[in-house]
Amino acid sequence: MPYEISTETTFSAAHYLRDYPGDCARLHGHNWKVRLIARAEKRKEIGLTFDFRSLKTLLEDVVKGLDHTVLNELEQFKQTNPTAEAIAEWVYHEAKRRISGGVRVSRVEVWESQTNCAAYLEE
Repeated sequence: MPYEISTETTFSAAHYLRDYPGDCARLHGHNWKVRLIARAEKRKEIGLTFDFRSLKTLLEDVVKGLDHTVLNELEQFKQTNPTAEAIAEWVYHEAKRRISGGVRVSRVEVWESQTNCAAYLEE
């Protein structure tokens, strides 16, 4: 697939890492950044692969339920630690389920700080 487009959004949430041998075992928060990268085989009639506005709305809809929560209390993270990796995987599958229009989700990146990022992609 020759084209990739991406968009980003942010949310604020707290979490803690069960069984972690350090400070992250205690409740703490992040201003998370999420990047959704989508792929398309070709451009449509007006030259776009997919409308950025639509991609941004899709991503914002996926993450809105995470904003201002304790992630560990959400159903999707009750059995697994809400790490950046786990959040990226969850967002990937939620976005994949919702996207259409000749594009597919390629990769999701989740930043818990300016320097720490995890990504999920299926090969």
